[in-house]
Amino acid sequence: MSDKAIVTCALTGVLTNPAQHPVPVTPEEMASSAKEAFDAGASIMHVHFRAQEPGLGHLPSWDPDVAVSIVDAIRAACPGVIINQSTGVMGSDISGPEACLRRLRPEMAACNAGTLNYLKTKRNGEWAWPPLTFDNPVEKVERFLAIMKDTQTLPEFECFDVGIARSVNLYIENGMTKNPDVNFVMGVASGMPADPKLLPLLLGYLEHPVTWQVTAIGREDVWPLHRRTAELGGNLRTGVEDTFYLPSGEKTSGNGPLIEAMVKLAREVGREIASPVEARSMLHVRP
Repeated sequence: MSDKAIVTCALTGVLTNPAQHPVPVTPEEMASSAKEAFDAGASIMHVHFRAQEPGLGHLPSWDPDVAVSIVDAIRAACPGVIINQSTGVMGSDISGPEACLRRLRPEMAACNAGTLNYLKTKRNGEWAWPPLTFDNPVEKVERFLAIMKDTQTLPEFECFDVGIARSVNLYIENGMTKNPDVNFVMGVASGMPADPKLLPLLLGYLEHPVTWQVTAIGREDVWPLHRRTAELGGNLRTGVEDTFYLPSGEKTSGNGPLIEAMVKLAREVGREIASPVEARSMLHVRP
């Protein structure tokens, strides 16, 4: 187990409405929120880009100019920070995330590693949204990996289910990737539960040495999973993309308090926090 834990801040997410929740949208808001997280101990900012037109901040944007303005503002506020770009899109057209990857050349980027029926029900049994299939066939994964190779970007494989996590072994054996980062996404209603008991089993299914972390989606009930991740040597991630709730059950005012809580938790189990320079070395991303 590494004594140092790398902390990622998931800054904003893809569709959360800034009129209802404390999610940053503009370059200035993203930079300010990132600095709070950076000062609290986050070395990596996982970034989604939002539409900048008035009233449309709840929608995603793949405009490379928007992406550059946001990332430049974050880098200026957080010297040495590692940028981790979101790439998730439904369907075969990946031209939007590709354009952003090629303009930004981020150190890391999400690479969704398999397909998931993305489902949730309300208390009365009705669908919370029309059922979605988040389609990530192998051909699409290969296209993203080819782009990331060109841009010298570390793929972070997003694994929403056990079979998707096991597929990463096959991608390595097939020669599609070497030394990727693995992110167990836990808490999606139709994917892996945010259950600390599941985590040791998942680690046993990884057949090749990789760095790994957990994305825990939910309310204050996700914090025992974060603690187990820290105990087992994983890297740590939180932010308003994943939760709005602190371990106490209190609603957070933004990303800074969530990262402060994560750093406190890591230290309670004997882990120290990696600096951006140390995180770059641990993940083998470019200086």
